[in-house]
Amino acid sequence: MTKAFPFSAIVGQEEMKQAMILTAIDPGIGGVLVFGDRGTGKSTAVRGLAALLPPISAVAGCPVNSATPEEVPDWAKVHETHLVEKPTPVIDLPLGATEDRVVGALDIEKALTQGEKAFEPGLLARANRGYLYIDEVNLLEDHLVDLLLDVAQSGENVVEREGLSIRHAARFVLVGSGNPEEGELRPQLLDRFGLSVEVTSPTDIDTRIEVVRRRDAFDRDRAGFLKTWHKEDMALRDRIVAARATLDGVEAGDAVLRDCAELCVALGSDGLRGELTLLRAARALAAFEGAADVTRDHVKSVAASALRHRLRRDPLDEAGSTTRVARTVEEVLA
Repeated sequence: MTKAFPFSAIVGQEEMKQAMILTAIDPGIGGVLVFGDRGTGKSTAVRGLAALLPPISAVAGCPVNSATPEEVPDWAKVHETHLVEKPTPVIDLPLGATEDRVVGALDIEKALTQGEKAFEPGLLARANRGYLYIDEVNLLEDHLVDLLLDVAQSGENVVEREGLSIRHAARFVLVGSGNPEEGELRPQLLDRFGLSVEVTSPTDIDTRIEVVRRRDAFDRDRAGFLKTWHKEDMALRDRIVAARATLDGVEAGDAVLRDCAELCVALGSDGLRGELTLLRAARALAAFEGAADVTRDHVKSVAASALRHRLRRDPLDEAGSTTRVARTVEEVLA
């Protein structure tokens, strides 16, 4: 198995790394959308983060990574009930994937003639309890976008053919990346991503040199490079695990709730998903930093990631969404 580039060794891209860490602490935040230049470490970051996370415990041979024997779907031919540890799944969803490959295929003939629910699990089954990564997500076909919207909302994949129905859990962190110059994302899917970050190629010469230096060292001596960064990765893992354990106990007072609401109103964010995501992200950041309470600084730190993709278009304002959020944060939360 090819080892991923260490997450801790990624140079720069601090907002992207923070967003991915927060969704690892609280998957309920709703995934990460990463827009920007090619070759800026988008896929490297998600694979590196998944590699450093603790392995998941799953029923041996279960195609949907069920955590207990009771959760194993009735169609899954699993003969073992013991648990095994396996790496956190990271599943790629290719642009050209068929619907059957994504959701799974049901063998109608076998079901009718033999009375068996013969089901070939798809990518959504394999991604359960892990990450589903979509490169060039803005080019994804509309029918797959609709399908992902349904699954992301329910946490369950349902395949129905000829009166037969198959169900299984499909809870995953959705990570999408793309280049905005190649097409915009449908608003319905855009709103489903909890956090959105923008990445660019570094312009600082020293930063670019360090990126090349580390990548070259990784390619020439992968084992040695992994050993060098192992301590940093394990320290980050420990912080994520500790944050998961304390997350529910982190308090958010009325002042923080008011900050979230006033910020979203000032930005014209539709609905209440902006406030809820902002609060969850701020709480996850507080837990990551070992704080007992969410503060205004936590809200400020995650505001751009949680809100930039929820803004209405303003034809009279030529500033980008990131600038609009930063400006409003300074005005409202000064």
